[in-house]
Amino acid sequence: MHELSLTQGIVETITDRLGPRRVVMVRLEIGTLAGVVVDSVRFCFDLVVAGTPMEGARLEIVEPGGRARCRDCGVEFACDDPILLCPCGSSDVEVLAGRELLIRAVEVAPDVRDVRV
Repeated sequence: MHELSLTQGIVETITDRLGPRRVVMVRLEIGTLAGVVVDSVRFCFDLVVAGTPMEGARLEIVEPGGRARCRDCGVEFACDDPILLCPCGSSDVEVLAGRELLIRAVEVAPDVRDVRV
C-alpha cells in the first residue's frame, strides 16, 4: 500500500517546514487519476500523525476530476477512469488534469503567547 508512504511523506514535509507548531488542519488535493486511494490516505493519516504536532488535525481532501484531450480528434473530455479513451475510441490522449497530489493548505494553531487581550 503506497498510500502509507505517501501519507508519511506529506506529514514529514509539513513537520519539517513547521517544526513543533501545532497543526489543526491539512488540505490535500488528490486528482482522480493520481493512482491514490483517497480512503486509504484518510485511514493512514491518523496513524501517521500520532505523536506529532499534527495529532488531532482535521484532514480535508479535494478530489478534482480528470480531463484529457484527444490527439486524434481534438475533443477535450472528462475522464475519471485510469483507462484513458476518447469518446471517439482513440487512446492517444493527453491528460490535462486529475493527476494532482498537492498540499494545498495547512492551518496552524495560534500561538497563545502572541494573543493580546
